[in-house]
Amino acid sequence: MATGGPSERTGASPIRPENHGNRPEPVEAPPAVGRLATALSRLRAALGAVSYPLVLPSAEEARRVGSALVAQLDDYLLPRLARLDAPLLVVVGGSTGAGKSTLVNSLVQAPVSNAGVLRPTTKSPVLVTHPDDVQWFGRGGLLPGLTRTGESSNAPDVLQVVATPAIGPGLALLDAPDVDSVVDQNRKLAAQLLAAADLWLFVTTAARYADAVPWELLTTARLRGTVIALVLDRVPADAAAEVAAHLGEMLTANELGSAPLFVLPETELDQGGLLPDAAIGPMRIWFAQLAGDAGARGTVVRQTLDGALSALTPALNGLAEAADEQVRTAHSLDERVESAYRNAHHILEEGLRDGRLLRGEVLARWQEYVGTGDLVRNLESRVGHLRDRLLAALSGRTTPAQNLRVALESQLVTLLRGVATDAAEQAYAAWQAHPAGAALLAPNLQHASADLPERADRLIRDWQHWVLDLVRTEASDKRAVARGAAYAVNGAGLAVMIAVFTATAFIPTGLEVAAGAGSAVAAQKVLEAVFGDQAIRTLAGRARTELLDRVEKLLAVEAARFTERTSTARLETTHGTLLRQTAAEVENARKELALTGSGS
Repeated sequence: MATGGPSERTGASPIRPENHGNRPEPVEAPPAVGRLATALSRLRAALGAVSYPLVLPSAEEARRVGSALVAQLDDYLLPRLARLDAPLLVVVGGSTGAGKSTLVNSLVQAPVSNAGVLRPTTKSPVLVTHPDDVQWFGRGGLLPGLTRTGESSNAPDVLQVVATPAIGPGLALLDAPDVDSVVDQNRKLAAQLLAAADLWLFVTTAARYADAVPWELLTTARLRGTVIALVLDRVPADAAAEVAAHLGEMLTANELGSAPLFVLPETELDQGGLLPDAAIGPMRIWFAQLAGDAGARGTVVRQTLDGALSALTPALNGLAEAADEQVRTAHSLDERVESAYRNAHHILEEGLRDGRLLRGEVLARWQEYVGTGDLVRNLESRVGHLRDRLLAALSGRTTPAQNLRVALESQLVTLLRGVATDAAEQAYAAWQAHPAGAALLAPNLQHASADLPERADRLIRDWQHWVLDLVRTEASDKRAVARGAAYAVNGAGLAVMIAVFTATAFIPTGLEVAAGAGSAVAAQKVLEAVFGDQAIRTLAGRARTELLDRVEKLLAVEAARFTERTSTARLETTHGTLLRQTAAEVENARKELALTGSGS
């Protein structure tokens, strides 16, 4: 093994410098490049539109992957595709204290990046390039989110660009923060920079080469198709063969066996804090040859770009599935709410059909109303009604008709408030049992809306007025009712409301009302004479339908307090399909472009 150069374990490097000259070969972008750029732009828009709002196991990972893909599109894929002939970007990354900054300084033979014992040393990335290539990196096309500066900085969103003739034109070195930094922002920046690399120079040490975090990133880089070279730093002379062999086995096991490996012995730094030429010389020569070989650089760029593009499809399929799961979950949560409120509507409907509302106060007031003969008088005599109202006003007492109407209203409001409260409790419990639903809940959802009592009162009163208007309209040509004018309408309207409370739409008489049966029968006969038996049933049926429609709308408003919280996820119905479509467009354009010489 040649200490300081590529390990013999790696065999021939996938990068074969042939010294074709420093000047990049002219690159004329074929039409397929434009189609690929268009597909990537559409993909960028699709990724930006999906948010994964519901709390699901897949959501957090999807947001992370989606953000990483957007960053890679902005930082690398789109700008690199726009300028395939731009200088090769080598990102130097690795573990804490591996000596990345010292390595960069030694390669360019100048202290361009801070090196020291304090951690983290590199907080702001440092890009070193030839003066002729400053234009490529100074404009911000690559890594546009980082502000360019020529001065040293500790700001994580600043990229220091250093120009030096010590590095050949056509190639740049970027010293990135530690991939396992104790500072979360540094780790994220390191991952972002590695995703923008044409070539990743991974630096580790004899003591740290088996750490888990770097290997996770190495695997990600391999899956992404990034060209990788490795530096094993600070290797004791007596352990060089053993450590290099073990690292080689790990590389082979992780499908990285072809990556070039440089082994740097444990050595003292010179007075300038640089590695001695005996250690760093072979690597400097290797990079100089790469900088001087436009063909080799182009091969690396195209290999990494093609790998990054081909890795998009499986990642996007995963994101599409996560987006679909959001929609499915939103509909599932909505169905739980809708089921609770459908059940509430069904209970109220059954309450109108099974006669339960004719018990208690309503039954007592109906008996009172029928027993006093008010119903018949209201239908037959305006004078009688006026007399009763005058006596009631003088005595301060309410009339039986008023009492019945109030009892009807109270019974309906009580039933409506009860079913709405039960529905809210059921919907709340159903969501609480689901992680995504539980995350959307608020305490006020456990009960019906605070203003439900007022809205329920208003609903029933408005419905009663509607029934009276219905009777007035239907009875406009009935002579008997016309004689009683509005008072006859009130009596008939109350009778129709009572009919709504039974499944038969027939006003209770006989055995259904023990007291005042004779008057009840008489009232029924009068109504039938005025409207006809079928007309009474029709009026009651229309009144019942109208009441149920109004209740359905009120319950829908109550249910919307829940379902409006899933609306964002429901609106993302097409996002999964769009992600798959744009992924297919990108893949087809990649194959057509054939960056690596084949369409596969």
